[in-house]
Amino acid sequence: MKPTLDENGRLMLREDYRIATLNCGDEDFAVACMRSNLRYGKNQKREDVKSHHYIISFDPRDAVDNGLTVDRAQTLGEEFCRKQFPGHQAIVCTHPDGHNHSGNIHVHIVINSLRIEEVPLLPYMDRPADTRAGCKHRCTDAAMEYFKAEVMEMCHRENLYQIDLLHGSKNRITEREYWAQRKGQAKLDKEAAALPAEEQPAKPTKFETDKEKFPLRKLHQR
Repeated sequence: MKPTLDENGRLMLREDYRIATLNCGDEDFAVACMRSNLRYGKNQKREDVKSHHYIISFDPRDAVDNGLTVDRAQTLGEEFCRKQFPGHQAIVCTHPDGHNHSGNIHVHIVINSLRIEEVPLLPYMDRPADTRAGCKHRCTDAAMEYFKAEVMEMCHRENLYQIDLLHGSKNRITEREYWAQRKGQAKLDKEAAALPAEEQPAKPTKFETDKEKFPLRKLHQR
């Protein structure tokens, strides 16, 4: 998180924040990560990518219009972290406003790049090593698109606004088009599942709107 400064440029303590660690036991996040890195012999070089930092920024209107609180955002952030980054030690921190006083609630998710547990193959993973303990998280383009789509799904489920997720490209689609695409794909999947085995399509059927891509706002990575 960027520091909060007073009118004289001096550091200020944040008045309201929530923080939790995942897969760290009773240890501090940094200590737990160092122990795991030593155990697997990873992240010992200066140039190694030791952590990944993602930020979920909610719309400023969510607090008033949709009842979003720091506690609720923290819960959503922890849920997102457990689902998308299983097997990783993580720290999740939520605060009600940014350094620029934008008014929106932020959730910071920082994970140890090292995976400490064997995990199931998730949709964004494309290598066997992506599931193995002792291997490292890879933030690929496919992974980022998946994470951003998952953020949209989460906001839709929780009746929250979706800030900036559909902006940044001349090929962007509207929120209505996105959900039309999701519903269309679900319908095709249901129809395909009802077919006899000999009539199943050779490849997964893909539903597309009149615009092939839906660029989403990239979550920050550090």
